[in-house]
Amino acid sequence: MRYFLLIYALVVGIVVAIAGCRGSLSRKPPIEVFPDMDRQLKLRPQQPNGFFPNGISSQPPVPGTIRRSLPIQTLSGPVYPFEDAPVNTGRWPGVTNFVELNPLAVSGALLRRGQERFGIYCAPCHGPAGDGNGVTRKLGMAVVANLHDPRIVEMPDGEIFHVISHGRNLMQGYAAQIPVEDRWAIVAYVRVLQRSWLGSLEDLPLHLRQSLERQP
Repeated sequence: MRYFLLIYALVVGIVVAIAGCRGSLSRKPPIEVFPDMDRQLKLRPQQPNGFFPNGISSQPPVPGTIRRSLPIQTLSGPVYPFEDAPVNTGRWPGVTNFVELNPLAVSGALLRRGQERFGIYCAPCHGPAGDGNGVTRKLGMAVVANLHDPRIVEMPDGEIFHVISHGRNLMQGYAAQIPVEDRWAIVAYVRVLQRSWLGSLEDLPLHLRQSLERQP
């Protein structure tokens, strides 16, 4: 029995030594018992290939091809979704610092869009007023952030965008459901909610302040 275990361990060691490496240092795949479709046939770009008449693997778009994405119009100019830019990440390129201000031009249309998207994706938990008293709170979900909490009010706009995109704590990320422009629209609307909740009479223009002061 002792010799059997010794031979068994030796065989296992040899098999692991031969088939255990995953080929990270070589283009040649190792011996794999269960490859799980890790390596599949593919065409390497800009390499000769006899499949196409022109003999290369990389082909230009066919006539009439419609591009998949349009640039996002920001205050600093158009930005495409694949670019490492603050509008796509909420951070400054190359660092972990969040951008302080919304990179989109804040307008009435953007705020109306943000209000609509907020009502669909955010209000069920955070409530229409953003105070954390949404439907989920009534159903027993006790931990829901109050968007008027000073900690959140002091967050940079980019951090709120990042939380909407990737989630935090119990909150899931919504990057797959909400487009980039709509996430920034929600950020702008959250700022409006915070201003309406925490603002004072002195924040209003003089003519509006006087009209409110005259009301009985």
